[in-house]
Amino acid sequence: MSQAAERGTVPHATDVVVVGAGFAGLYMLHRLRNQGLSAIAFEAGEDVGGTWYWNRYPGARCDVESVQYSYGFSNEIQQEWHWPELYSAQPDILRYARFVAEKLDLRRDIRFSTRVTEAHFNETTRRWTVRTDQGDEVSARYCVMATGCLSTTQLPDFPGLEGFRGATYHTGHWPHEGVDFTGKRVAVIGTGSSAIQSIPEIAKQAAHLAIFQRTPNFSLPSRNAAMPAEYEQDWKSDYPARRAAQRWTMKGVVGAPAERSALEVSAEERTRVFEERWKLGGAALMTSFTDLLTVKEANDHVADFVRSKIRQMVRDPASAEALLPTSYPIGTKRICIDTAYFETYNRPNVTLVDIRNAPIERIIAKGVVAHGVEHEVDAIVFATGFDAMTGTLTRIDIQGRDGETLKQKWEAGPLTYLGLMTAGFPNLFMITGPGSPSVLSNMIVSIEQHVEWISDCLTAIGSRQGDCIEATGQAEQNWVQHVAEAADRTLFPLANSWYMGANIPGKPRVILPYVAGVGTYRKICDEVVADNYRGFSITGAEARAAAE
Repeated sequence: MSQAAERGTVPHATDVVVVGAGFAGLYMLHRLRNQGLSAIAFEAGEDVGGTWYWNRYPGARCDVESVQYSYGFSNEIQQEWHWPELYSAQPDILRYARFVAEKLDLRRDIRFSTRVTEAHFNETTRRWTVRTDQGDEVSARYCVMATGCLSTTQLPDFPGLEGFRGATYHTGHWPHEGVDFTGKRVAVIGTGSSAIQSIPEIAKQAAHLAIFQRTPNFSLPSRNAAMPAEYEQDWKSDYPARRAAQRWTMKGVVGAPAERSALEVSAEERTRVFEERWKLGGAALMTSFTDLLTVKEANDHVADFVRSKIRQMVRDPASAEALLPTSYPIGTKRICIDTAYFETYNRPNVTLVDIRNAPIERIIAKGVVAHGVEHEVDAIVFATGFDAMTGTLTRIDIQGRDGETLKQKWEAGPLTYLGLMTAGFPNLFMITGPGSPSVLSNMIVSIEQHVEWISDCLTAIGSRQGDCIEATGQAEQNWVQHVAEAADRTLFPLANSWYMGANIPGKPRVILPYVAGVGTYRKICDEVVADNYRGFSITGAEARAAAE
């Protein structure tokens, strides 16, 4: 659904510019409008949906249950909407985003096919000047970055790629018309989440599928099915209580919480619990015990359990061994949720190419060369991930005080206070920015919390007749240290994951999300507000006049 022809005019000045029209941008616009603030959103895509607009690869699906991966701010919306499956596929999630945009009449405040290129803060006027690739220039009091955590695709610099004669695709920027691989020889490079979801679907079409794997990933079965009517109704009859509970959980998901250490029960009891959670499907296995992500011995038990399952699912022993993750604790890289991923390697038209010790050397006109072997293919699918959490922000020319750019400030790693603001960049907010739970949580729960915190903050500024809010340098420093210390109490630093920036050459190795959980984080944010916005400086026209 192209919106380019309906782009409409762009105001010269507004209260708030919102960058992005995914789930964060849509809710932000709705809240701002209800506060009586003027706002305009710029969206690079031709429609709403954010990551679900771009990620249309075969098998794209959410790894959080549909009834929980959805807005909770509107009872009318959550009662009216019907999810067809337990775990929603990309087309249904995009349809949901469109439904919300129409229901709340949000499109009139969104300019599609428009990418923000610059956002500069003027210290005299205390306003942001935002420019786009369409030639727009807007002055705004506040700028809210709703750019998403997984928005900028990463493509390794393979020698010879430009000479490949076949078609190439990236899972994070998939053709909207779809791709037909029938009868073709296909290479998939990468075995992260998007590959694990797409490989079973591509294998059903392709004449032959070669999968190039550098690092094996842990993946758990989704047990996806059509939405049971009684299950949906059970949630809808109790949504207020369940939404409230979500906000105080570890990951923003209501489920069976762990109550015991994996080390305080017998081996037989551990296995029984693991089997029970495995049958439930989804990420339930990782909440079997309290210490799976903090104690290596406990983690080893659940990792061994999953490896035993992989050996059972993959018939060829050599392939099974190659698919076993052994170099990092389970859960410290993104846990993938799949439908028949490991079973796909039993198909006669699928070949696993292990490149751990024999990496891809180059791309040639007719295929891929690894370990001196030429693999002839007609198409290459790059499932090589994203420059997560920071990449989209640092690619925009964002300049704060004294002309300092965000890219310069974050050169050694992102510096934020609560993942919401960064010192030296007044009135610039980030939704699910680095230093917040974001990608380690149910994203919509985290999005709602951030949007509500920001909109309440703008109300507070207005009530104080202020015009400027900024994180202090000390608060930022303390928060960055706290985020790092929280991670150090877990097993996360033991993995070379995109949580640590390890998938991007030259990117600093620092923990990007806040690992202590959604409920803990919300409590801290609430305490900051209750303590007169501790760690923030709020100034107004009167204070500036007095200083002059």
